[in-house]
Amino acid sequence: MGASANQLLATTDPVIANALAGEKQRQQDQIELIASENIVSKRVLEALGHEINNKTLEGYPGNRFHGGGEFVDIIENTAIDRAKELFGAKYVNVQPHSGTQANQAVFFALLKPGDKVLSLDLAAGGHLSHGAKPNLSGRWFESHHYLVDRDTGLMDYDAIADQALLIQPKLLIAGGSAYPREIDCARLAQIARSVGACFLVDMAHVAGLVAAGVYPSPLPHADLVTCTTTKTLRGPRGGLILSSKDGFSKKLQSAIFPGVQGSLHSNVLAAKAVCLGEALQPSFRAYGRQVVTNGRILAKSLIDKGIKIVSGGTDSHMVLLDLSPLGLKGRDAELALASANITCNKNPIPFDTPKPSDWVGLRLGVAAATTRGLDQLAISVLGNTIAELLIARSENQLDQVSNEHKAIVKQICDDNPV
Repeated sequence: MGASANQLLATTDPVIANALAGEKQRQQDQIELIASENIVSKRVLEALGHEINNKTLEGYPGNRFHGGGEFVDIIENTAIDRAKELFGAKYVNVQPHSGTQANQAVFFALLKPGDKVLSLDLAAGGHLSHGAKPNLSGRWFESHHYLVDRDTGLMDYDAIADQALLIQPKLLIAGGSAYPREIDCARLAQIARSVGACFLVDMAHVAGLVAAGVYPSPLPHADLVTCTTTKTLRGPRGGLILSSKDGFSKKLQSAIFPGVQGSLHSNVLAAKAVCLGEALQPSFRAYGRQVVTNGRILAKSLIDKGIKIVSGGTDSHMVLLDLSPLGLKGRDAELALASANITCNKNPIPFDTPKPSDWVGLRLGVAAATTRGLDQLAISVLGNTIAELLIARSENQLDQVSNEHKAIVKQICDDNPV
């Protein structure tokens, strides 16, 4: 019997083998609360590590630029069919290498350089690929951004409508990376129609919740929907483009290939098909319900300890903290939680400074912790632990409490192994 892949690496490339082993142990020993992370199944990992990775293909099933693609055709068609069933879509493209490239393809298909785009401001929860100045989308297009209400942290749809009327964008975008509340896509679709704009929803963070039926689907309202297959969908790193409308398929097919991508990633396509199949199972709906429940419990436990939460709560997997009342920067809070083996990330909050080192927000997400098995009680304990760590850091007493809270986190990890 031949040596396993891990044994081969340990023998031939110990530097990488040790780093991989270290990462595997880190995931066991730490609670992942980064909102864009999740834990994929062994089945997804098996597909990612399959020899199909060796196959190069360009084009689409039945019309490839290389021979030998008959098995990849089966996989790609299966992934498309599963995504259509899961989301109620008429059109699906499963080839985007990432959510950002899915968004780039939409821009490529619908816009010309210099066209106007209206999207959620980055500090209010938007995404770089929606027209942020450092991104290609912000350099090649005339980008404008709508804000949230300063007092509530919620979208002000009347203000967005007024802004759209003034700007007359070619593309209106909803969604992002740090808006924890439900988005009224029906209202935004109406706004887009009123100014003759196409309406794109980027549901990267909530795609799994939409699939589980615990978050409203944007498909009936949007012209186009993009997402990643990671995050709440619990799959590999890659993107999707979906639509329930007619008339976009030809433009989008050519926008992905040859527009913004070359060859597809065959192993990732297989892993996408696997995760979409998993999301069609009843157990995934139960998972989605638990994610939303855990998100709300985490927010409540923090609020009960006096921590300020942007928008006052969450409708998803995500909780956004405003640390300004504690006098903390996001980086300070990130390091405080890391001292107890809780992984998270600093984040801007609405109307925050553009300088990342001065951000006063902290973003938490419960998708990975829920996959790991944390229930309401464990999440409540975790929320109390987070609050106490943040308060201790603000009072310069972190060293006095970090060991106690590290032990609490260790117990949660031991009770819920990866």
